[in-house]
Amino acid sequence: LCFLIYLRTFIYPFFTRGRPFPLQLLFFGTLFCIYNGFLQGYYLIYCAEYPNDWCTDIRFTSGLLLFLLGMGINIHSDLLLRQLRKPGEVTYKIPQGGLFTYVSGANYFGEIVEWFGFAIATWSLPAFAFAFFTLCCIGPRAYHHHRYYLKTFTDYPKSRKALVPFVF
Repeated sequence: LCFLIYLRTFIYPFFTRGRPFPLQLLFFGTLFCIYNGFLQGYYLIYCAEYPNDWCTDIRFTSGLLLFLLGMGINIHSDLLLRQLRKPGEVTYKIPQGGLFTYVSGANYFGEIVEWFGFAIATWSLPAFAFAFFTLCCIGPRAYHHHRYYLKTFTDYPKSRKALVPFVF
């Protein structure tokens, strides 16, 4: 969890190309990640009680697999997005490859899967709340990006969905 917060907050913005990233967003994103990380950590350290065989429980193993799958999708999609623009370019381009073949918001889909996997693996209310918050926050962003792509690019694939492959 700490690695992902670190990656998203401090490393990812330096690899993006295009318009400068607003410092205010970086600040509030950092505050949010610190607060959320504290809540998740506090719950897991002081409130959660897991049996000794929790690592073999179906909730933990399936959640861990979902988390790793989502993280892989998220990282791969971010890599594809970073490669869309050459240094200095600021124009939008159509993402291609990976899950972008099926959805406009592949990176968002990966992040949602990732956090629901974490919630299942930890089986905790704070983790489910964060996963739901993530869905409610970036789900609409994927939908609006999808609408933007359809309106802006006449050659945008009509079969692509906004967030969930083959569904939405």
